[in-house]
Amino acid sequence: MDSAERKPASGSGRPTSRDVARLAGVSHTAVSFVFNGRADGNLSPATQERIRQAATQLGYRPDPVARGLRRSRTAVIGLVTDEIASSPFAGRLLRGAMDTAWTGEHLVLTVDSGGDPAKEDAAVAELLDRRVDGIIYAAMSLRRVRVPEGLHRTHSVLANCLPEDDSLPAVVPAERAGGRTAARLLLEQGHRRVALVGGQDDIASAERLRGFRDALRAEGITVPRDRVVRTGGEISSGYEGAVRLLEGAPADRRPTGIFTYNDRVAAGVLHAATRCGLSVPGELSVVGYDDQEHMAAYLAPPLTTIALPHRAMGEAATRLLLDAIATGRTPPATVRRLACPVISRASVGPAPIQ
Repeated sequence: MDSAERKPASGSGRPTSRDVARLAGVSHTAVSFVFNGRADGNLSPATQERIRQAATQLGYRPDPVARGLRRSRTAVIGLVTDEIASSPFAGRLLRGAMDTAWTGEHLVLTVDSGGDPAKEDAAVAELLDRRVDGIIYAAMSLRRVRVPEGLHRTHSVLANCLPEDDSLPAVVPAERAGGRTAARLLLEQGHRRVALVGGQDDIASAERLRGFRDALRAEGITVPRDRVVRTGGEISSGYEGAVRLLEGAPADRRPTGIFTYNDRVAAGVLHAATRCGLSVPGELSVVGYDDQEHMAAYLAPPLTTIALPHRAMGEAATRLLLDAIATGRTPPATVRRLACPVISRASVGPAPIQ
């Protein structure tokens, strides 16, 4: 077939489904079946393949806007979040949502509210005016959130947060299980004098501590109150808390393993260990939390940490939303907790013999 025969007959320069039908020698309806997911049972595999080859040859792509109008959908979902611009983890969650939406033939329209409730309400109203097929509301730190006005008027899912009124489905990290995992990392290396440094008055801090204590209690170990040092979530917090635990303490009394609220706190603990003349992991093992990009792998030593599943949360929330859009059914207001995997590096080693 020469190049003249491959040109679209429509004259618009952009090939249409009728051009595909003409080239494949089939009806326009047959082409519609293939690109609307109704070919199986209506067309033979050979005919389907011939239509796809014709579409590839012409460079034909279905028009998502036209298809959305036929289905009373726009093929766009909204994502409203509190702090995309300032969070080091936002890119992972967004990428997971965008890639999953693209696979499901949807685009993602993103709005950053800056944590302002009025802006959140306005953003949701604007997305509804644009007739998005559904909305994901995401927070960059795990917390209970006020559900923005209008979110119940469409299919909606929360990511990395929980609704105050328990009215919507949510996808969050399994923080308590993550705390248990951190404790086991230390227990498996023989550590019995362990501590927790950092943390705030939030859900993540409480759940990680509960899980940490769960695993230790199962081994008959209790963490004394003075070895849980709540100092915040920054590098200075880790430094302050670790100095309090380590400086001047006799070797047979000080902790040999420290679990930290996040990787920034862990960086502070590593600085404090250097100040106190302790080698890591020879004399002190350190476990972080988050697997913060551009940080955890570049500390000295590289940090063993529990990763927050931000990309997986974006993927799971989007799949849940797309399923609701496809079926027209509102998903139950349940909480799905995703595993926080271990990222093993060099900051954890056997407990020192004393």
